[in-house]
Amino acid sequence: MKTIYNGIIKENPTFVLLLGLCSALAVTKTVESAYLMGICVLVILIFSSFVISLIRKLVTDSVRIPVYILIIGTFVTIVEVLLKEYIPDLYSALGIYLPLIVVNCIVLGRAMVVASKENVGKSVLDAIGIGLGFTLAITIIALIREILGTNTITLIDSISSFTGYKAIYKDILPSTDIFPISIFTTSTGAFLTLAFLIALFNKIKGGKKNESN
Repeated sequence: MKTIYNGIIKENPTFVLLLGLCSALAVTKTVESAYLMGICVLVILIFSSFVISLIRKLVTDSVRIPVYILIIGTFVTIVEVLLKEYIPDLYSALGIYLPLIVVNCIVLGRAMVVASKENVGKSVLDAIGIGLGFTLAITIIALIREILGTNTITLIDSISSFTGYKAIYKDILPSTDIFPISIFTTSTGAFLTLAFLIALFNKIKGGKKNESN
C-alpha cells in the first residue's frame, strides 16, 4: 500500500513530478474525458509494467528503450482498437492524445525507472499508484475547469450510446455575473488551474512534512 500511496501523493506524476502535462492540459475540458484518459493510462501502465518487469533480465541495455516502446505501443494499440470498435465516441473525444500515450513520459519513465529494475509485484503496484495519481490529478483539474468555465459537470456523455447512461449536471454554481468564466475552457485556463493546484498540493505536502518533524 505504501507504493500505491507514494504514486498518488509523494510521487504524483502531475503535481509533483510534473510529467504528462500535455494530456493533463489537453483532455481536461470535461471531467468525463479526463478520468477516461486517466483510466486508459492506468490500464496501459499496469500491463506494460507487468510485461517489462517479466522480461527485464532478457533485455540488454542497448535495445531496452525500443523494446519498451514496442511493448507500450502494443498495449496502446489494443486499447485504441477496443475503443474504436466498441466506444467510438470516446475514441474520437480523446483524439490524438490516445496514441500519444506511447511516448507519454509517465509510462516510459516508470518502465525505465521501476519496471526494468524491480520484480513484477512491485512494478504493478507502482503502476497502480502512478496511474491512480495521474487519474485523480487530471480529474481534479477538469472538475475545476469545467465548473468554472461552463458551470456543468459531464460524467458520462460521449459513451452514452454504449452504456445507455448519460449525465450532465448543469448550474452547479449560483448564476451570477461572474460565472461561468470562459477563460477556463481555454489553454490559458488549463495552465492557471494546473499552476494553482501544484502550488496548493505542495503547500499541503510541505505543511504535513513540517508537522511530522
